[in-house]
Amino acid sequence: MTTTTLAVLVPLLPFLGAAAGLLLGRRTPGLVRPLAVLPTLTALLLAVLVAVRQGGDKSVDAATELTPTGSVPIELALHIDGFAALVAVLVGVVASCVQIYSTGYLRDDPRYPSYAALVSLFTSAMLLVVYSGDLMVLLVGWEIMGICSYFLVGHYWETPEARAASLKAFLVTKLGDVPFLIGLFALAADAGSFRVTTVLATVADGRLDHPTLVALLLLAGVAGKSAQFPLHTWLPDAMAGPTPVSALIHAATMVAAGVYFVARLLPVFAASGAALVVLAVMAAVTMAGSALAALAQDDIKRVLAYSTIGQLGYMTGALAVGDRGAAVFHLLSHGAFKALLFLTAGVLIHAAGTNSLAAMSRMKGLRDRVPDAYWTMTVALLALAAIPPFSGFFSKEAVLGAAEHTATGHAASVPTAAGWIVLVAGLLTALLTAAYATRLWLLAFNGRGAEAPDHGRQPLAMTAVLWVLAVPSLAFGLAVGVLPDWFDGRSLSPTLTTSVVGTGLALIGGLVTYGAWRHTTSLAARVPMGAVAVSPDGDGGQVESEAIASHAPAYGDVASAHDPADPGRLLLGPLHRHAAAGFRLDAAYAVLFVRPVQAAARLVRFLDREVVETYVRGAGTAPRWLGAAVRRAQTGNVQTYLSALLAGTVVLAVAAVLVATAGA
Repeated sequence: MTTTTLAVLVPLLPFLGAAAGLLLGRRTPGLVRPLAVLPTLTALLLAVLVAVRQGGDKSVDAATELTPTGSVPIELALHIDGFAALVAVLVGVVASCVQIYSTGYLRDDPRYPSYAALVSLFTSAMLLVVYSGDLMVLLVGWEIMGICSYFLVGHYWETPEARAASLKAFLVTKLGDVPFLIGLFALAADAGSFRVTTVLATVADGRLDHPTLVALLLLAGVAGKSAQFPLHTWLPDAMAGPTPVSALIHAATMVAAGVYFVARLLPVFAASGAALVVLAVMAAVTMAGSALAALAQDDIKRVLAYSTIGQLGYMTGALAVGDRGAAVFHLLSHGAFKALLFLTAGVLIHAAGTNSLAAMSRMKGLRDRVPDAYWTMTVALLALAAIPPFSGFFSKEAVLGAAEHTATGHAASVPTAAGWIVLVAGLLTALLTAAYATRLWLLAFNGRGAEAPDHGRQPLAMTAVLWVLAVPSLAFGLAVGVLPDWFDGRSLSPTLTTSVVGTGLALIGGLVTYGAWRHTTSLAARVPMGAVAVSPDGDGGQVESEAIASHAPAYGDVASAHDPADPGRLLLGPLHRHAAAGFRLDAAYAVLFVRPVQAAARLVRFLDREVVETYVRGAGTAPRWLGAAVRRAQTGNVQTYLSALLAGTVVLAVAAVLVATAGA
């Protein structure tokens, strides 16, 4: 079987699994889990085989014209280079782990058949984006992911939080997709084709007429899909969906699509220095702002959500300094440890009965209840904090090294300003990332107070997956010497300066947070458990309404009130309240956009009802009144008719006399 045929089967198998699951899931429940797991696992094996055959050498290209358009053709095309081959393997690994994990996590959920089918469709769409060699076909997968995210985030549709989050995710990403679509058409108009290879050849020849405009339009779609400032606000709210969905969206699909798209078409963006500076500023604000917000969150899933936004900022920062190898390296590394973090968080939530770190900090012995989650989450948090020798250290240092390379003027085609912006923001974020990772670990696993509830061992399908993902989280960084052969050949090895400075800042962040925790813990010992209560103003976490929980939450609906055990409050001080609310961006958007749109809608409704409908109603009312008047005159009395005729004759005669007299 040829490599092209294998590559076609990779996205096709999950799609067929999704279609079969939707058609047969309700009728034959016994087939639901095999249809969810087996096609995705098979697609993973085929993706690995495609990667081995591709081997980082010359890209695999194949195309057939989909339909004649009369102008720019649309083709079913494949373009598989080293980047695409490895990203497809990442998607397959994470999707397979999520499907296996979900068989235990949602085993009692009556909506599991539709959930599993949507996850398979989601996976198929992302694989289509990764392998596609035509921008219009890529757009199909891009939009299918948006639709799937709407349904998956709103899986618990009976809760208002899930309904609002799914709608918000759909609308915000679609807001970015409008200029994205315009940018694709503008790019195809300049290149004369939607084929990726043709577009890249056009850029290489310098025949792209409007590089800055095209790049900025495309960046709007990337910002929405990859949750970059200012279109990042949908991602923390998307935590209302099931935890495995969060792992899939944050690690390998949806948000990774934007970064991958820029990496694939990086020469288009590099053709405009202004676009690279805009991308660098966007990455810097995203990195630093999300890290501060993560340090103030109480909901464990929202901490990880803001962490994802920040790590995506590192990836876009690497792209802003023109190094797509570092960006995709961090994408692969982050995919492993972030999927692991979300899945371990799901085990932790299941065991504790709450999402709240404040509640977990008052549960003694939680680490003993979930030892698998404890050890694997520790590995994942060390990778997230970029502590050597874990994988996050190597990939994050590759980004910082690329930024240093550009800032010192060694990248002639990239503005040095972009390098300095990314480097400074990246180092600051390294400090903050270690701080919130340490805070999460301390609050989740070092609680003091009542014994944690014992709900028995977690399903094997959930715990086994954790150890599978722990391996790349620990060891993937060792591939740093091999990956350049798959990418552009540029070294991804850490540089001495950024390694020392970055690791030093990470250690400082962790130690300072530990010291703050020791101080706040002594204060928390004086505060009764009842002080931790629901925060009605949203300043804190939201308890996840998980259908898998066969038990009531051990501490009720616990969210973050003013918990004195939280070191984040001490570290952030007066900034904590604003950081916990995401710096009030949602409130600002409500004032600037939502309320004006709602006011305009009310005005349109008023004009429609009171003005337009008045004329419509009048057009029907006038003939009705005239008909009523004529009907009243039709009495059927002959004497009345003769009297009216005589009266009319007299009136006409008088009128004729008056007219004749006036004429004389």
